Amino acid sequence: MSGWNFAETWEAIADAIPDAQALVHGDRRTTWSEFDARGDGIAAWLLDLGVAHQDKVVHYLYNCSEFIESMFGILKVGCVPVNTNYRYADEELLYLWDNADAVAVIFHGAFADRIETLRHKLPNIRGWLWVDDGSGPCPDWATSYDAVAASKPGRQRAPWGRDGDDIYMLYTGGTTGMPKGVMWRQDDIFFTLNAAAMGVRHPDEPDYDAVRKNVTAPGMVALPACPLMHGTGAFTSFGILDTGGSIVTLEGRTFEAEEFLDAVQREKVNAVAIVGDAFAKPILRALDANPGKWDLSSLVAITSSGVMWSEETKQGLLKHHPGMLLADAFSSSEALGMGTSVSTAGGTTSTAKFALGETTRVITEDGRDVQPGSEEVGRVALKGRGRVPLGYYKDEEKSARTFLVIDGERYSIPGDYATVDADGTLRILGRGSVCINTGGEKVYPEEVEEVIKTHVAVRDAVVVGVPDEKWGEAITAMVETHPGAAVDEAELIGHVKAKLAAYKAPKRVLTVDTVGRAPNGKVDYKRLRDEAVARVG
Repeated sequence: MSGWNFAETWEAIADAIPDAQALVHGDRRTTWSEFDARGDGIAAWLLDLGVAHQDKVVHYLYNCSEFIESMFGILKVGCVPVNTNYRYADEELLYLWDNADAVAVIFHGAFADRIETLRHKLPNIRGWLWVDDGSGPCPDWATSYDAVAASKPGRQRAPWGRDGDDIYMLYTGGTTGMPKGVMWRQDDIFFTLNAAAMGVRHPDEPDYDAVRKNVTAPGMVALPACPLMHGTGAFTSFGILDTGGSIVTLEGRTFEAEEFLDAVQREKVNAVAIVGDAFAKPILRALDANPGKWDLSSLVAITSSGVMWSEETKQGLLKHHPGMLLADAFSSSEALGMGTSVSTAGGTTSTAKFALGETTRVITEDGRDVQPGSEEVGRVALKGRGRVPLGYYKDEEKSARTFLVIDGERYSIPGDYATVDADGTLRILGRGSVCINTGGEKVYPEEVEEVIKTHVAVRDAVVVGVPDEKWGEAITAMVETHPGAAVDEAELIGHVKAKLAAYKAPKRVLTVDTVGRAPNGKVDYKRLRDEAVARVG
């Protein structure tokens, strides 16, 4: 076996601490032995379906225990889980499942009607596993998840076995184009998460007897408040489960700060994963409105990945619980661990500023390293000790552009631009695909957005470039305000100019009901740009 395999690891942990808690969803609690057994039920169903090694199995689910149980079952038989954004429209679903070569779909009952209209266009999908969510009966073309999970067939293993080379595939939408499947070796993910583990650390080489010996008590309790269908939620869960911890998921299908805080207190949650201010600001508002209502003393860390969150919000949270760490993890679906930014009650870090990872560099378009303090812009590249994805599924051209060999080492370069300060830290500017060229100057939207979001009236903001006769592209801010708040255009422009070069300030400010941020924190820049163009003429 070449490297660590998640299913082997989790089975070893189930052997070591069978009665410890593994999953919590509302009132439902699942022990490690139950987690293992229910995963076996899903694995047996897949084998009966006739799956082959590395066949793709789709998750079309909201956050729930079944998501993680079925992940275990899929991995037990050497198949590949495929994440699905539950906000996708019909054509996006068809594209994704066809592109992934999916053979089975595990879905919440709420999606049954939509699937009914699409099934005839998906002839290669042989099995449909229905998760009861009270939305209606199981369709006659599907199989009940509960019946399968409760079947107790015993430990399941496919004839082809398991391997560290088995793939975990994460479909990422990005800001433009159709989603692409990022192919990770399980061993590479495991190694990266293990290096950052809190608590039990496993050997670099696979040793499942060592897992049984070292995991002697329940690990940390984690709550991924963001969707499991995205990398932040999934990778957080993997890292916690690898050390014998437990995963708490919220019942609500839209994020509610009060439900979140109730769960943190009730389950004594230690670690939380969120995606930026879209999660953090509602939490802070709830805490400010109800001082002392929730006991947060169990919380050790809150980590945001995918979207930066403001230092002002972090400091507000720390006033309610000074003992925790608040971190930005600068990562993407294609690159884990590019950099970190940590705030504590005793120290602050500027928004969008990250410490370089051990294997991170910033490279110019002509292949040079950006020199600290030069103010030169380059692309962030992650070597990761060779622990980078294999590429994009069925897309050699994009793989060749993103995963490059530099100085004999393989790097992942997803497209994030940055400068390097004199002290060697990164200042993230944003993705090059949405860079605005205004008056000959390049402006990265995320840099401007983070400043706009520090304004007291602003709940969220997106910056786009609108065609302009004078500037080429005029920077235009699409601003979502707090309820009852109003934004004065001139004041907000002045607010930005006080913190950034004047050419980076918006020329126009447009208010919107919502910027339409997805659960993973991403926004549709093309849609918002089209709206801005229509509104300014």
